[in-house]
Amino acid sequence: MPAILELSDVCKHYGEGAKRAEVLSGINLSVEEGEFVAILGFSGAGKTTLISMLAGLTEPDRGGIIFRNREISGPSPERGVVFQSYSLMPWLSVGGNVDLAVNAVHRTKSRVERLALRNHYINMVGLAHAVDRRPAELSGGMRQRVAVARALAMQPEILLMDEPLSALDALTRSKLQDEFALISEAEKKTIILITNDVDEAILLADRVIPLTPGPAATLGPEFSVGIERPRDRAALNGDDRFITLRREITEYLMDVGAGRNVSGDHDVALPNVVPISRGKSQKLPAAYANAAASPTEAGYVEFSQVSKVYPTPKGPLTVVDGFDFKMNKGEFVTLIGHSGCGKSTVLSMVAGLNPISSGGVVLDNSEVVGAGPDRAVVFQAPSLMPWLTARENVALGVDRVYPNASAAERRDVVEYYLNRVGLGDSMHRQASELSNGMKQRVGIARAFALSPKLLLLDEPFGMLDSITRWELQDVLMDVWAKTQVTAICVTHDVDEAILLADRVVMMSNGPNARIGNVMDVDLPRPRSRKALLAHKDYYAYREELLGFLEAYEGGANPDQETLDRIRNKRTQRTSSGQMPHSAA
Repeated sequence: MPAILELSDVCKHYGEGAKRAEVLSGINLSVEEGEFVAILGFSGAGKTTLISMLAGLTEPDRGGIIFRNREISGPSPERGVVFQSYSLMPWLSVGGNVDLAVNAVHRTKSRVERLALRNHYINMVGLAHAVDRRPAELSGGMRQRVAVARALAMQPEILLMDEPLSALDALTRSKLQDEFALISEAEKKTIILITNDVDEAILLADRVIPLTPGPAATLGPEFSVGIERPRDRAALNGDDRFITLRREITEYLMDVGAGRNVSGDHDVALPNVVPISRGKSQKLPAAYANAAASPTEAGYVEFSQVSKVYPTPKGPLTVVDGFDFKMNKGEFVTLIGHSGCGKSTVLSMVAGLNPISSGGVVLDNSEVVGAGPDRAVVFQAPSLMPWLTARENVALGVDRVYPNASAAERRDVVEYYLNRVGLGDSMHRQASELSNGMKQRVGIARAFALSPKLLLLDEPFGMLDSITRWELQDVLMDVWAKTQVTAICVTHDVDEAILLADRVVMMSNGPNARIGNVMDVDLPRPRSRKALLAHKDYYAYREELLGFLEAYEGGANPDQETLDRIRNKRTQRTSSGQMPHSAA
């Protein structure tokens, strides 16, 4: 099949002199007509620069980009682009935004033909019901559907997609990936997808090609996806070809990414100091006292029929209803579920940042009342003081939590944890000078340095590209293994939930969300992503989580038989043969 697109020794830099930055170097690529190619890369590796050159928005410094035997010299409707940002006109409806592209490209067609074209692609992305809505009335996923419809309505010969789903939560992203697969099959267009998601690349593409870390990034070895279409996400999870390919690509990316942002690991001993959080016990709440009257053993952390109700103009709205759960000291639990299921609400209540409507939370025999230094929180955004250094940001909390420690001891606490997260050589840099991944490392170090009784993580890596996220997940596991602090992590990421947890708590849909299922993760520690990918039982756990999320898709409320079937399937697939916990 002839090539529709050819890149030959393409190079690109920005800046001059001391500020010159080599972004791309020696990019060679041939794309056949009708082929779907996914390019995987690290943040800052030049993925967007590459797609901009293919779109004709940026010129290469050297080399050529040939489309249908003609060198690209600027933008053209023959190359449609879908960017990460939707770039919709906020004052126009869904139909109006698509009309802009149709009317600009298909001026020679009649009004009836243009309207039919617009409606065809709006229907294709499932937005016929929202044709008259404005962007402000749409969810993020719906806005991205509009952007896709607009690009397709131009009827380009090649479709260029620059991380179109990366700004969406994991579950919305999965749904749109499935829709993209259907659209790709229906349209039979040549597509180049820029992504940082390995699963997305394998699900959609014919070939997956990694982009090496910058500076001077280039294309690595290509991986052919020899899996027939259509590809079912759930079925792939049990397909040996998918499992093997996923492991090969992931390991390659982790290997070539090793050493990025590497900092010195100086030998700093953790001093033996006691934080102020080891305080006096408080009176237990009535809900806990009633539960404690039973012969059951008290846990280190106990949620006793915790509920959260918000007042609304239409009456009380129960977001979380009767969350009842016990944790052992040193246990790591992850919370997963669809958007709006109350995961972050549960976390904010135990953090003391959101008052509990009914029930109670007990930590180490003390009722949780308001925020306190015994609970450290790592949010999605690290919330650092940009004018302070990494070390100073961590020291802010340490100086308050260890009032009886000497200055030298407090300094050692700070530096110990900054070294543990790989920032030994960057601790004196201002937060404003750090990458997003480095900032989150500071946030992790700050949380551990407080020596909390309970570590709370609210989608701590949700704003990072998947490759940086892998790195920090391993950093978190390494530091946690040394501290064994009791921890709860809210996540949308199935792989993250399994990697981190001793148990995964799966939430039902809100409102009135409660625990739908609890899954024991009987995989050896210490854990790393590489080790899990090679473990024979890993994909069985993954299949159960994906099955659970699918069962609750779209607000569904599956019956007990369905949930039991999902659990039993995993049990049969694993070597342990042990039944997982069911919901309380």
